[in-house]
Amino acid sequence: MPPKRTIKRKASDSDAGSGEEAPKASTSKRAKASPPDGETPGTAANGQPTNKVLPTTIVFPKKSAGMLRVATWNICGLAAAQKKGFKYYVEAEDPDVLILTETKVNDEPVDPGLTDRFPHRHWSISEKKTYSGVAILSKIKPQSVIKTLPGHPNPSSVKGRILTVEFEHCYIVGTYVVNAGEKLKTLDAKKEWNTHFEAYIRELDEKKPVIWGGDLNVAPTEIDLANPKRNWNKTPGYTEAETSSFARILGEPDSEASAKFVDVWRKFHPTDRHYTYFSYRFNCRAKGLGWRLDMFVLSQRIADRVKMCEIRSEIYGASDHCPVVMEIEGEL
Repeated sequence: MPPKRTIKRKASDSDAGSGEEAPKASTSKRAKASPPDGETPGTAANGQPTNKVLPTTIVFPKKSAGMLRVATWNICGLAAAQKKGFKYYVEAEDPDVLILTETKVNDEPVDPGLTDRFPHRHWSISEKKTYSGVAILSKIKPQSVIKTLPGHPNPSSVKGRILTVEFEHCYIVGTYVVNAGEKLKTLDAKKEWNTHFEAYIRELDEKKPVIWGGDLNVAPTEIDLANPKRNWNKTPGYTEAETSSFARILGEPDSEASAKFVDVWRKFHPTDRHYTYFSYRFNCRAKGLGWRLDMFVLSQRIADRVKMCEIRSEIYGASDHCPVVMEIEGEL
């Protein structure tokens, strides 16, 4: 057995937090976590844990030889997450590339825990203070970095929502995708984003394979949220406009697009009703009422290189989202 990485921490009152609203997968890469102090281990009806603060002990197996580990996490504000155990997850996971979304930073942070671990750090920061934000932190030096969505008529509106890092063999695109808004008031802005992003990801794919990760702000199908009928065409993230755009990127169903993409977590977990986001409100975590909004989508021609993709379901409390991690064989 490979050596295990163990991080121990104590939970505190500040960890409680508050905020807004395929083939069988290998279990060898899932976390082993001790419940936080004062919490009784629990499991929701959908099979995910119900802890509300970060575990006191986090253990991940070491990555396999010849693999690279890539993680994505909506941290709902870096400053807030750092007070609730953010570093303990990063230390335990130790990814080669880490995509952070909703960073809410106003300037590039100087955090020794990140600068020492990731020599190459790129931040896309919104013009609006403490709002949105995407970062890609890497142990591998990229060839180029793009912080815009080419073709979009309002560059300032997407600043802090997309970051593209080019490596020798692929692109990694991190996104905190536009939300359709309360009562779908910004659905038109979301449609505009989708139009330009669909074109952009295909344009990249013509040059090199693409790894797209982050908070995609869409639940692709009815098994990707707890209450699909109640939310259909009423709630941001689960409308016909949003789900059809995602389906077109995948090239399904019956798409004429020459290039297709793969939702890799769903490939490994074809029937699981597991989620990455649980609102802090209404006791959603304990009830298992969530949405799968965070994911990795890969060019079909490299999807088979992915050997593991997991939602780190135990890693909840530093944010209202759980991280997603994958291991991919070969070089970026």
